[in-house]
Amino acid sequence: MGSGRRAGTEDSKTRSLLLDATEKLMLEEGYAAVSSRRVAATAGVNAALVYYYFGSMDDLFIALFRRGAQRSLDRQAEALASDQPLWALWESTHSLTNTALTMEFIALANHRKAIQSEIVSYSQKFRSMQLDVMSVVLKGYGIDADSWPPVTVMLLMSAISRFLLMEEAFGIDAGHAETVALVEHHLQQLEGERRAGHR
Repeated sequence: MGSGRRAGTEDSKTRSLLLDATEKLMLEEGYAAVSSRRVAATAGVNAALVYYYFGSMDDLFIALFRRGAQRSLDRQAEALASDQPLWALWESTHSLTNTALTMEFIALANHRKAIQSEIVSYSQKFRSMQLDVMSVVLKGYGIDADSWPPVTVMLLMSAISRFLLMEEAFGIDAGHAETVALVEHHLQQLEGERRAGHR
């Protein structure tokens, strides 16, 4: 488990470089390729600085996860506050980079319980934020909550989007266009044509 030790400042340029390097390695080679030496070499700094800023590799992974999760929470809050929240939420789940990094963290969580705890904590925040807004939005559109529970609509939209992105990463796209068209047909019925600002 991570030590929780943090040296240096949160907004340090070197700290950001180390986080960027870790993310780059995870996306290009997978979490197993991440070591203090590889991270430091990628960032162009001394390997000792990894432990100076993060204390342990667990703390480094946790800091990277939290940075990405907070950015995603901020994007989601902005999407849900828009005048087309369903379109915006659908669009916000279509990031291949976010999905690929999330899958690496899920794989890492099988070996590092501290990461697992972070994923659970932020997932609960995401779900709570989505559900609070989705309940109000769907009610405003006259959607029957018994037939279409807000939590189910929310999970279906996220699950479909992420599953399609996962398959596309492997070059699989059978049925994808039809599925996207079906979802977007229903979104259009509720919120009208998607406006360019949501792309």
